[in-house]
Formats: sequence, structure tokens, C-alpha cells
Amino acid sequence: MTAALTTPAAPATPRAPRQWRWLARLHRPALVCGGALVLLTAAALVWLGGPLTEASAAAWKAYNACAWDEVCRYDQDAIILHKEVHTWTTAAVLAVPFLVAAWAGGALVGRETESGTARLAWTQGVSPTRWLASRLALPALLAVAGSGLPAALHRWAWTAADGRVDTAKPWHGSATFLAGGTVPVGLTLAGLAAGVLAGLLLRRAMAALATAAVATGVLWAGVHAALPYLWPSVTRVSSLWEGPAGSGMHVGEGVLTAGGGRAAAPCFTSRLADCRAELADLGATAFYRDVHPAAHYWPLQLVATGVLLAVAALLAYAAFRVVRRTTGTARG
Repeated sequence: MTAALTTPAAPATPRAPRQWRWLARLHRPALVCGGALVLLTAAALVWLGGPLTEASAAAWKAYNACAWDEVCRYDQDAIILHKEVHTWTTAAVLAVPFLVAAWAGGALVGRETESGTARLAWTQGVSPTRWLASRLALPALLAVAGSGLPAALHRWAWTAADGRVDTAKPWHGSATFLAGGTVPVGLTLAGLAAGVLAGLLLRRAMAALATAAVATGVLWAGVHAALPYLWPSVTRVSSLWEGPAGSGMHVGEGVLTAGGGRAAAPCFTSRLADCRAELADLGATAFYRDVHPAAHYWPLQLVATGVLLAVAALLAYAAFRVVRRTTGTARG
């Protein structure tokens, strides 16, 4: 008999460690604490937009019906509690981008580059670019969920109180606007990318943590400053007697002159003799005010979010460039 010829089996290619599972196990405490914070904030916002808003609206309705009576009964505690919970939940929503940036810089990347575990992973079948991609992809998904849910609930809670609770913040208030809609998601992703890049460049956990938090604060301030100019505003013209008119997010105001130009307003009503004289010297014919009405809420949100996503993409691209330069790899 002739023995059957068999081809020796090719040695199995070592499988690279499953980065996502490893990340979840390594950062379990941070994920648990972050998840708990998001769920607590979400629960508080549901409470705010539901029972607290109903109680505060009823209290304000009773107060406004008092007509300055000497004896007026209304639930003042409900009004105060609604205001306090709104303040604290707004702060919690705004804190998410900073916490994600600090975690990304300090623990997600900074600690691994400082301790050398990143280079050890690169010798265990994980390419540098794949290692970096895992530090961006899964955290990005979690960041979208962790920032998007509280932001959506914040917007819902604000909408429930709008026009019913007298102490409700206007839609264009800085904290109220930046805590609702899609801006928190864009800011969180930009903070994540900033933290990853800081960890790669500085290779020190605490330094990267602080740098990422500061960078997120700079982005927050930049969006706040640029926001009125991200979408064309609407011009409201009013008489000199009436003064500047138009509610919403203010962009600029002043007076219109007889020649069709614009000038800064020295005062704001011709009812006063001194103001009337100053306006006459300028040749003013009317007041103007450039504003964003409530209808501009979503255009402003989406444009600001687009800018932040572009910043996040640039920071992520810079992070990959840093990894390829420092490891000498042209491909992942």
C-alpha cells in the first residue's frame, strides 16, 4: 500500500488581540462611571422636563393670577427647584466634552504612551495605525451616545418649559444653546480627538489630560464667539422713538443714516431730548438690529456642529500622521 500524501498544514497566522474587547476591559471603571453619569443626567432631565416643569408651570400660573393681591398662594419651592435642576443638568451636559477629552488624553492614550504599553502592543501583532484606530472608533461611538442622549433630553426639557415657566432661559442663552441640539456631540468628538493627539505628542498622562481639557475649552469659547456669524442674520428696523427692536440672538445694532450708512448708536430712544439731539447730529433716520430669530436655532446648531466635526477630523488626521512619523510606518 502506498501511504497517502498529505500537505503539511500552514502555520496559523497569529491573530491580533481584539482591541475593542481589550479597551473595554482596561477602561471598565471609566466606562462604568461615565455611563452612570450619563444615566443620572438623563434621569434628572426627564424629571426636569416632566414633573418639575408641570409643577413650576402651575406655580407660575398661580403667581401671575395673583394680580398683586396681599395674600397670594403659589408653590415657590417648585419654581426654585426647577431652576436649580436646570442649572445643574445644563452644567452636567456641558461637562461631558471636557471629561471625554481629559480621559482620552490622560488614560486612553497618554498613560499607554508614557508607560510604553503602546509600543508593546505594536510588537504583538497590532499595527500602530490599527492601535490608534481602535482608540478613536469605539470611544467615538460611546462619545456620540454619551453626549447625544443628554443633549436631546436637555432640548426636550427646555421645549417643555418654554412659554410656561417664566424663569426658563432663552433659547439663545450661551449655556442653553450649547447644551442642546447637536453641538455637544460635535464638541465631544473634537475633545476626544484633541485628547488622543495630546497623548501622542506629550506622552505624559497628566500633561495630556490638562492640554486636552484646555483645548476643549478653547474650542468651546471659539464656537461661542463665532456662533452669531455662522448663519446670515435678519435685520430689524425700528423708529427712533421706539428704539432698537428684535428679539433673539443679537449680532449687532446701531442707527441708519440718511445716506444709507450705518453708525453706532449714541443712545437708544429719541424720547429723551439729549438723545434726540445726538441722533439729529448723526443724521439718523432709524435704528437697526441684526438678530437670529428662533427659526435659526437648527441652522446655527448644524453649522456649528459641522465646524466642530471638521476640527475633529483634522485632529484625528494629525494623530495618524504623528503615529506614522514616530513609528516609521507608511501603512497600517
